[in-house]
Amino acid sequence: MRLRAGGPRRCTPVTVGLICALPQECEHLLRAMAGAATHTVADIEFSVGELDGHRVVLSRAGMGKVSAALVATVLADRFGCRAIAFSGVAGGLDPMLRIGDVVIAERTIQHDAGVIEEAALQVYQAGHVPFINPTTQFGYAADPALLARVRGRLDGLTLPALSSRAGGRGRPPCITFGTVLTGDQYLHCEVTRVRLHAELAGQAVEMEGAAVSQVCESFGIPWLVVRSLSDLAGADSSVDFTAFVDEVAAQSALILRHLMPVL
Repeated sequence: MRLRAGGPRRCTPVTVGLICALPQECEHLLRAMAGAATHTVADIEFSVGELDGHRVVLSRAGMGKVSAALVATVLADRFGCRAIAFSGVAGGLDPMLRIGDVVIAERTIQHDAGVIEEAALQVYQAGHVPFINPTTQFGYAADPALLARVRGRLDGLTLPALSSRAGGRGRPPCITFGTVLTGDQYLHCEVTRVRLHAELAGQAVEMEGAAVSQVCESFGIPWLVVRSLSDLAGADSSVDFTAFVDEVAAQSALILRHLMPVL
């Protein structure tokens, strides 16, 4: 089904919007969905159905903030989702974390937004300039009630260890909560990794999460960003990325399905 301008504003009411970064992850979830029907909006596919008894809309965002914001806007406005969860991979900033570890965002920050002065970027709240429309807000904070439910739901959950090919080190991945940074660049620079961790206390860096947060805040709905670390951004890695993607896609789908009762 293709929805066009002038068509119905919303499809069948649903509860939770799920956005995946990896096609493999979408495939895991789509196979688990019952009664899935596909709708196309703005040339993006949205699958509506039930996941473990919960009404959901599933879609895969392209890379970058604009793509993610577009999908999140459609989920909130056209499908009327009451919450949106984004799951995918990220680069690790915190040197204490390892490949395969999972970071759940307590806060997201657009690290590439701000004012450039004297050849340096002063990070500032996206959509604001200090001398035009100043604000005290910095980043987007996840809903405390939702985070409390997520923490409780994940308490005691043990994820399977990644294989050595995928970068595993024989231990189950850790799940941690913290700040996730978002920017429209793929980060592969040790100097920048160290700076972002030191200046913004970021634990992970990716290209979509804070855009989803911004859209959800505008619509007044809670959001969740879940990221599995594919690398330590800037550090050389011998990870077989194909093996990593296959394994982490299954891991991410497991986490999302486990969290459905509290979203």
